[in-house]
Amino acid sequence: MRLELLPEPERFRRLVLEAQKAGRLPSLAAAVFRGDELVWSDAVGVADAEKEVATTPDTQYAVASITKTFTTVSVMQLRDAGKLDLEEPLSRYLPEAAHGSPTLRRMLAHASGLQREPPGEVWETLEFPAEEELLGRLAEAEQVLAPWAAWHYSNLAYALLGHVVARVSGTPFRDYVQEQLLGPLGLTRTTWGPEAPAAKPYFVEPYTDAVRREPELELGGKGGESGLSSTVGDLARWGSFLADPDEAVLARASVAEMHELQIMAEPDWTLGWGLGIELWRRGERIFGGHTGGFPGFLSMFVYSRRDRVGAVVLTNSGHWPKLSETGLALAEAALDELAPELEPWAPEGPPPEEIVPLLGRWWSEGSETVFSWRNGKLEARLATAPPEREPSVFEQEGEDRFRTVSGGERGEAMRVVRDDSGAVVKLYWATYPFTRTPEIFGT
Repeated sequence: MRLELLPEPERFRRLVLEAQKAGRLPSLAAAVFRGDELVWSDAVGVADAEKEVATTPDTQYAVASITKTFTTVSVMQLRDAGKLDLEEPLSRYLPEAAHGSPTLRRMLAHASGLQREPPGEVWETLEFPAEEELLGRLAEAEQVLAPWAAWHYSNLAYALLGHVVARVSGTPFRDYVQEQLLGPLGLTRTTWGPEAPAAKPYFVEPYTDAVRREPELELGGKGGESGLSSTVGDLARWGSFLADPDEAVLARASVAEMHELQIMAEPDWTLGWGLGIELWRRGERIFGGHTGGFPGFLSMFVYSRRDRVGAVVLTNSGHWPKLSETGLALAEAALDELAPELEPWAPEGPPPEEIVPLLGRWWSEGSETVFSWRNGKLEARLATAPPEREPSVFEQEGEDRFRTVSGGERGEAMRVVRDDSGAVVKLYWATYPFTRTPEIFGT
């Protein structure tokens, strides 16, 4: 079923116009997507102020740290291929690197404790180290926090992750991203460095409405944490992939793992971090995505995985305190305006015979759980759980033995107990006994 476009998406355009004016942004490009469909896109302002060239939705912007999400998917691909382990330390893959003790998982979650940037005053000189210098000077970098002590953003950690991808895959990092992600997903307007039409970077004077051109940077050997340029359309396609992945590129379970909370970034629990993914809480909703910041550029893509709806905002100003607020507001407006596309219920075939005795209501002391067969899987949910909460889903490991593969108690085993006649009389799930009637433990 194809989504019908909004006839007059004035709410989206007004939000963008107000943000561009209030933020004094040379230009602002934005998009809304649902599933794999670009529902709306627009752009206001100038991509090139000197030549008075207007921006368009096809204008490229440097997306800076959004590159980290491509680095993370690259790492997860190699993990799934058995070529690396997230629990292994950096030193296993870059043995010559100082500070090799943080694990890849900690580095992905910005919980490694490594200092934020490579050694040197790179943001003053704007001279970024080549690969040999980056690795050679690591001994000068500080371990500013103990691993997992707190969230601490580290471009250095992601620079090193890019080198891990290159070392493990045997392919230069940028070539790997092109061959394994940009090409297969059709992200033809996402490139290493700008390709015309592309916005120019600007510094907006604080006390006048004049702008100054920012330098266009070459990142040297830092590639794992930044360097891509993209458009609102391509980032909508990338957000759609992370909301509902193509398993030919990365397994759904691995993308879901990227969105599992690893560490909190804000003490009020409004911002956390998964594996390479920012996680925002807005009321009862959780959004995934990432922001990016670079001299003269700011960017954000954000989405609700549950609803497969998201938004993109790109600007060619290096200062915009309302970046995250605007991106989230646009995503929330999209959720309000786009009625969910409901799949009709359809009957399925009966479950396997050995599953039938497991279905229905079971009790663990005073807690009631309902076991069902849905979409070809055995699942369980507390009888009191709200309908939007995901159930626990099982895979069969052998005769009368199952493993929880998602939802509550993920990873735990479930064992089926039968009496002498072969009838199912009890379940042991995560070691807890489940019976057909409420029983106190120890009976």
